[in-house]
Amino acid sequence: MLILPAIDLYEGKAVRLLRGNYARMTVYSDDPVEVARGFQEAGAQWVHMVDLEGARDGDNPNLEVVRAVARETALNVEIGGGIRDMRTVARYLDAGVSRVILGTAAVTDPGFAAEAVATYGDNIAVGVDIQDGQVAIRGWTERSDREVFEFCATLEGLGVKTLICTDISKDGAMGGTNHALYRSLAERLHVRIIASGGISTIEDIKKLRSLDIYGAIIGKAYYTGAIQLAEAIEAAQ
Repeated sequence: MLILPAIDLYEGKAVRLLRGNYARMTVYSDDPVEVARGFQEAGAQWVHMVDLEGARDGDNPNLEVVRAVARETALNVEIGGGIRDMRTVARYLDAGVSRVILGTAAVTDPGFAAEAVATYGDNIAVGVDIQDGQVAIRGWTERSDREVFEFCATLEGLGVKTLICTDISKDGAMGGTNHALYRSLAERLHVRIIASGGISTIEDIKKLRSLDIYGAIIGKAYYTGAIQLAEAIEAAQ
């Protein structure tokens, strides 16, 4: 299982939100590139990045920061937030990103999602943000009418190979992750599942590994020191 340490971007800084609430933001670093270098030194192969402004507003104001991480580290970069047309997908891939994550647009514009997967294949993932069994959109500020398992099955049918599934109720709360959710997803789907939200102990990682999950995203637990990244990577293997 891969460990993907996270960098959430807001105004060029590395931050974290509590349960997606923009009013409850903590700034952890003014230099995301330096944070990414630390991930690489600890043995990470990937970095999970989210443009929080893009997720909320539908643009990509932190593109140059993402480009710098891709250029100045050896990490594979996946990026989500505000990616709602083919031009933006191309801009990120041209910037050296390995995997572009569609979110809101995969719900509101399934034709775009289908085109992106048909064009770029494994370079496309979809972020499925979960709130009370429904898919949330627009930076978690709205809840769609799509039920999680039905939506994920639709994405699998489109040819999406990687899903980043976040339980919003767990995100940033340091209370453990939703193992039952990921067990159900792994049993029902034949895609790569990346777990996100609430992963706060090495035991969480071991449980996810036992479910044959493809990857786990670590955010606040890393920044607060609750999990040492090198230890997490070892446990995941």
